[in-house]
Amino acid sequence: MKKNVLLLAACQALMMTANSLLVTTTALVGYRLAADKALATLPMAMQMLATMMTTIPASLLMKRIGRRSGFLVGAIIGLFGAVLATVAVLDHQFLLYITGAALIGSFNGFGNYYRFAAADTATDDWRSRAVSFVMAGGVIAALAGPNLARYTAHLIPEAVYAGSIGSTIVLYLASLFLLSLVRIPPEPGEVHGTMRRLGEIARQPLYLAALVGGAAGYGAMVLIMTATPLAMHRYAYSFSDTAFVIQWHVLGMFAPSFVTGYLIARFGALNIIMTGALLILACVAANLTGTAMAHFWVALLLLGTGWNFMFIGATTLLTVTYAPAEKAKSQALNDFTVFTIVTLASLSSGALLQFVGWRMVNLAVIPLMLLALVVTAWQRLKSSPTSIRGF
Repeated sequence: MKKNVLLLAACQALMMTANSLLVTTTALVGYRLAADKALATLPMAMQMLATMMTTIPASLLMKRIGRRSGFLVGAIIGLFGAVLATVAVLDHQFLLYITGAALIGSFNGFGNYYRFAAADTATDDWRSRAVSFVMAGGVIAALAGPNLARYTAHLIPEAVYAGSIGSTIVLYLASLFLLSLVRIPPEPGEVHGTMRRLGEIARQPLYLAALVGGAAGYGAMVLIMTATPLAMHRYAYSFSDTAFVIQWHVLGMFAPSFVTGYLIARFGALNIIMTGALLILACVAANLTGTAMAHFWVALLLLGTGWNFMFIGATTLLTVTYAPAEKAKSQALNDFTVFTIVTLASLSSGALLQFVGWRMVNLAVIPLMLLALVVTAWQRLKSSPTSIRGF
């Protein structure tokens, strides 16, 4: 269990390093390559769309061929996408860059199951901590991703950001090596166990609370995060300033993971999800207060921490709602729904910023957080203290 969790944490670190690098650069690359500047966030949106479209087939494929083989397939797809994206920046081809971003998104559709793979190998009392520890691998991403983007942005003077995008090739090669060392045997009953209908699983109150918490938290995070580099560019901040803010945002996303699992075990997943929603509302308040460097920094740090609580809390909650034989379709439905919301948020982020402004981007987050708070609080109130302990 420990070896698998460590390897999966390292793979998570590599995937999120690439993702944080892309968050720092992709909107700016899109702005340089797109004829219509309103389409600047389209590559990121296509990356999210590909992640969404991959979640179901990735989960079903891994049930058939195993976690490790599925993860290796995903990493090969991501490597090919990174090569295409790099070539696109070198040749100034917007459509080719979108294609590369989409293939990278497909890899993320596989890689997002790292957290579930860790949960599969852990005992019940360590499940939340195993998930949390894998997510903690993203702390490396907070330090490496934006800095890697910054130091390699002008590596090729005639093609700004080509060096940054090219760096992801190395990251995906490292992922392939580490994934080859993972060994995750199937759970007892995973293949031939009894299964309920998917609708019956999805109608469980705890499943719905996990689904809404994860989707709302991730959607809100992507909506604000994707628009932030463009908003800071509008307010005349340098690329180094943007990289600094994104670095602290990614740190907020993953540094709490060292304690989130313990907090869930102590206070319950529902309470942690609610706390995360309140932190994201505090992020909105900070962004609406002003546009100084401190506002962007504090807001993005709160946004990352709120996402961490909501996403890890929702993931942990979800793992208690299905039997081993049901996990592939249950996880697939959850991640498909989450990344549908994420894709819509990413698609609308650039357009909202372009046509109605930074303030509206932030206001659009409030209904998502209120929905998550209502659903989670309702489940919290209608459950007895004994039944929700650990949830």
